[in-house]
Parts: sequence; structure tokens; C-alpha cells
Amino acid sequence: MTFKFYNSVKAAVYILFATMILSCESGTDSLTVYIEDGIKDDVQYGINKLSEQLNTNGIVLKFTDDKSNSQLSIQTKKENTKNDGFEITKQDDMIKVASNGTRGLIYGLLDITEQLRSGKRWEDLSEKTVNAHYKFRAIKFNLPWFSYRSGENLALHYDTCKDLKFWESFLNMMVENKFNVLSLWNLHPYMFMVQSKKFPKARPFSEEEMKEWQSFFKTIFKMAKDRGIETYIFNWNIFVSEAFGKAYNIGEYSKDSGFWGEGETNALLEEYTREMVSKTINEYGDLTGIGITLGERMGGMTSEERRDWIDRTMIAALKEADREVKLFYRAPLSAGLTSHGTVSKSTEILTREAIENIGLKDDVYLGFKYNWSHGHSSPKLSIVHGGILTDTYWSPKPKNYKGVYTVRNEDFFALRWAQPDFIRDYLSNNSQDYIGGAIIGSETYIPAKDYITKPEHRTWDYAFERQWLFYKVWGNLLYNAETSDDYFTEALEEKFGIEDATGLLKAWKLGSMNANRFASFYRGTWDATIYTEGFTTVGGKFIDIDKFINQPVLDSSYVNIKDFVVNKFKEAQITPIELANIAENESNAALEITKSLKEKYPDNALLQIELNDIEAWGHYGLYFADKIQGGVFLETYRTFGKEGAQFKAIKHLEQAMEHWKAYTETMERYNVSSMPYQFDPEFSWQKHIADAENDILIAKQN
Repeated sequence: MTFKFYNSVKAAVYILFATMILSCESGTDSLTVYIEDGIKDDVQYGINKLSEQLNTNGIVLKFTDDKSNSQLSIQTKKENTKNDGFEITKQDDMIKVASNGTRGLIYGLLDITEQLRSGKRWEDLSEKTVNAHYKFRAIKFNLPWFSYRSGENLALHYDTCKDLKFWESFLNMMVENKFNVLSLWNLHPYMFMVQSKKFPKARPFSEEEMKEWQSFFKTIFKMAKDRGIETYIFNWNIFVSEAFGKAYNIGEYSKDSGFWGEGETNALLEEYTREMVSKTINEYGDLTGIGITLGERMGGMTSEERRDWIDRTMIAALKEADREVKLFYRAPLSAGLTSHGTVSKSTEILTREAIENIGLKDDVYLGFKYNWSHGHSSPKLSIVHGGILTDTYWSPKPKNYKGVYTVRNEDFFALRWAQPDFIRDYLSNNSQDYIGGAIIGSETYIPAKDYITKPEHRTWDYAFERQWLFYKVWGNLLYNAETSDDYFTEALEEKFGIEDATGLLKAWKLGSMNANRFASFYRGTWDATIYTEGFTTVGGKFIDIDKFINQPVLDSSYVNIKDFVVNKFKEAQITPIELANIAENESNAALEITKSLKEKYPDNALLQIELNDIEAWGHYGLYFADKIQGGVFLETYRTFGKEGAQFKAIKHLEQAMEHWKAYTETMERYNVSSMPYQFDPEFSWQKHIADAENDILIAKQN
């Protein structure tokens, strides 16, 4: 993330250091640093960032072996506890940064850098003690080559994702926001990383091409390690290279990346998989771990057969490798013979037994999709992929594994989102001692090339930069659940050069909650079942008023329209009318704040663009509220024939249509009018105006 620096701040910091830290030998301002022996390389990234900040004011770092003669001491704590937290303490004229590990020291150095950048004087730096809330704080990143899903929305990122400058920028964002795991996903990543000796015809690349791929991945893994970021590669089971399929007449489904259907389990394919996985571990020393998936291309296999295949291939490869790596074991996506999502207690028992007997040194991470594919729905867990879990995985308390929830975002790509209170509620509900962390990311969106913003309005290089606040609130709260709103308001103030961002953060919260409310009220499962910002479902079809009325809720705190009308709900549940009122009131409040800030900062182009997203969320929320009201009155008319109910339904749906038009106009102000979406290659808000109008026609039918 890039922050603006102002001359007044620079001057203040320069004067401070000029008066405090003087080097008599050279006449140059300097800061003397002591670093514990043997850790300098591991904390170099943090040192570099501090040095860059000081250099803007003509101050250089000087290193010493004499701790007593230093002004900054960097050292690890002699404790067995593994935690990414850090301490910043003061002792006379020396500031000490300490942590249980070198990653925490990087975070401590970045914290000092951030404090100085905000204008604090050296003697006024805040002492603090921070403990990491989650140990595992990951980003899910689907690679655009041999991707799980296919389409222009993924393929267009190919060149950007092959550019190491992109990865340097993305990894910088990760470490600044305390994400400590980068997980890279595709159907068969190993063919891009190593070549099989046993199956030479499986090689899809020339020697020169292979060297380029290997250099590419090794550089990413090294850059990540330098920033204290672990790296995992994830695959989807029984996939091979297209060349392997043709040469050995096995797994030919891999040529079109078809992930549905039965997998092949013959000895050649298993031998190839073991070799490729173990060879990858051996040749990539900076790779931290392997992630596996018990799901796609395992159709026709029982839970036992799926487990045994994983044991014979992936687990065997880990044990055969020359070094140990960590394992992320995704819970089975299906308890039956199909590839469809199902759960069962017997499968949970089987999986738990498999992990407990896995025989690896490090704890295993056991992964689940949080509320299936729509993690930005409710802060309360309702379902995972396939349905509702029992307590089998957690009772009794596991000894060699921790659960990790994948908080998927298949709901908003064009709209920015920032709701720290939602994340705090999520953490409050999902921080049991058996939960080790979370993965944030999408299956159908890659945050690389920005194909959404109109070129004339884009002042950033990459898609993740337009969503900078999304990553800031998620990363920092996963790391430190006690992070206050002050931290985010200060970031907003620096980003946009404004004096007070309290109202701006409030508006972000109010507007963003519309995404969460919709996905809690309208139950989604797999990726396409809801696309929140587009108000669409499977096939890219608009959610019409009939489907809206009948769809079950995800979060049992709510009641759907159909049940509400016939009084089939509990008193404690939030009714559709109450939900509509909340959405309307908070959306209007967000619009009011946005209007005020737009008028106050008319020439702040970057701020105007982000305010536009809050405005869009406001119009979206008003559309949602009127659609609920229209649905309630329409179902009341249909069920009881109450006089006037149909008229009220029509009126609310007419108002909803106007809100959708305003939403469309706002979305097209800075964004392209049509964009590729996984389930609609030419998605646009404009074309769904006709669908909003059609709701009115539906309501007018007798």
C-alpha cells in the first residue's frame, strides 16, 4: 500500500532525529541498531522498510554488536511459545523490539515504521504488546493457468500473474497487513514446477520453458520467505498434464480441466503423482506446505477409497521427500459417490482417524469452507461445503490438527467492501481453541489485473490495490482482534490526505453491511447460487421476486418472506420487515455521509472514486429493502387476498426499480459498463434493469 508523505511531517521527523541522533564521526544523522546474532537475514525486510522511512529524512542505520550502545535493539525472546506477536518497549534511550520469532520482529519493525510515518517523534513511539490471534492467516490465490474454473474473467490475468513485479507488490501488501500464508491453487501445479524422470512423456514444456517456470516459482517463494510469509500449493486431486494423458492414455479429462466426474486410480497415475509431489518438495526449499482436496474428480469413489488414494499418493510423497513440509488437509467435499457437496458423521469419523494417524511432525491444518462459498454472509457458521457438521472433528479436542475456515468471496468484485465490525463478530464466534486460522479469497475472481475500473480513472497498477481496505481490515484483525477503528481511520486519513476519517469509516461500515445482510437472508451454497453485487443466481439469472420470496435464509437469525407471511417463525428472529427497515435506515445514513464528504472534498479524485462505491452500496441497500417490502406484500396478497396488499407490492417494486437504476448509474460512473463474470461472460447492471421492471409485471398478475 502506498501512503502520501507531507512536507510538514517530514520536517518534524527530520528535526527530531537531527537533534537526537548525531554521528560525530561522519557528520551524518544516524540511528544505531543492535540485531541478535543470526537473525539479520530473516528480519531484513523489516529493517529495509525502517531504513527507507528514515532515509527520507537523511538518517541512516548503523549496526553495532554492542547492545548497550544501541538506540534500537532487535532480538527474539527465549520462549518455546510460537506466536507472531511482538513487544515494543523503552529502556532509557533505547527502544527494544522483541518477539518469539523473526516474523514477529518484522511486524514490530513495520509498526515502528508506521508510527514514524504518521508523524510520531522517536521518543513518543508507543510501547505495545501484541499477540497474534490466529496462527494461520492466509490468502487464497487461484492461478490463471490450468485453473479450476475457466473463462475470460480468469484467463485475462495470465500476463499479470507471470510478472514478478506484481508478486512483489502483492507480497508487500500481505506482510503490511499481517497475512502470513500465500496459498496458490490450480488443478495440477506440479507440472509447472518439476519434470518427471519416470514419465518423460508427461512433460508439457521444453527445457527452456521449464527453467523459466522454475525460476518464477522459486523467486516467489523466496520473496515470500523474506517477508515472513509461508507458501502452500494446492491441487485438486486426480489431475495430470495433458501430455501425460495423451502419452499414457490416463486421465485424459485433464485436457479440458473438467473437474466433475470419476477419477482414475490406476498404479501409473499414482506413481506419477507421488513422484511429482515429492520432487517438488525436494527442489523448492522455500516452499512451506502442500494442500490437498478430497473432492473433484473423485466421483464414483467411497470416502474410504478417497482417503486411501490420498494416503497412497500425496501423504506417501510427503513422507518420501528429503525434507518435511506442512500439510493442509481439506475436509471431504462429498460423503457419497458423487462430486456434489454432502456431509455425514461417518465421513467425519473416517477423516479424523486418518489425520490422527497421519504421522507428520507438524500439526495438520484441516480446512472447511465457511458458509460454503459465501463467507461474507453471516458472522455465525451455518454450513460448510455439503451441509452442517457435527462436533466429531472437535470432540474430543484434537491433538495434532487445527481447523481453518476458508472465507470465500464470490459476492463482490467490482464493489469495494470494508466492515471491521463484521470481522470482529466473525472472530468472536469462530475462535475456539481448535480453530487455527482463516483463508480469505475467491474461486472466480483473481485480484491481479484490474479489468473493472475505466482506464482513465485508474491510478493504481493492480486489482488488489483498488481493494486495499478489504485486505487491511481482514489481515490486521485476523492478526490482532483488538485492532481498533482508530487504526483504520488513520489509514484512511493517510490514504486520502484528509483530517478526520471517522465519518468515512462509518459510511463504509453502513454500506458494506448490505452485502452481508443479503447473503444471510438469501441462502447460497456453491459459487453461482448467489452473486450478491449482481443480485443473480445460477446461470447468471437475476433473482426475481418469486425466487426471492421463497428462498430459505442462511442465518437462522432471520426468517424468509414465505414463512413470515404465514407466521411460521420464532419471536427472536429478525423479520423481513425489520430487516428492510434496518437496510433502509443504514443505507440512507451511508448516502448522507457520502454526499457530505463528496461536497467537502470535490477535488480529491481518489476519494471520490471510493465514496462512489459507498454510494452504490447505499442504492443497493435501498433496492434490497424495497424488494423485501414488495415481496412481503405480494405474498400476503397471494396467500390471504388482502385488499390493498397488491397495490403496496407494486409500489415498493416500482421504487425498487428506481433504486436499481440509481445503483446502475453509480456503478457505471467509474467502472466499465460490461465485464466478464464467471457465470455471465458479459455481466452488466444495465441489462438487469429490465429484470427489475419484470418484478413489477409479476406483481401485477392476478
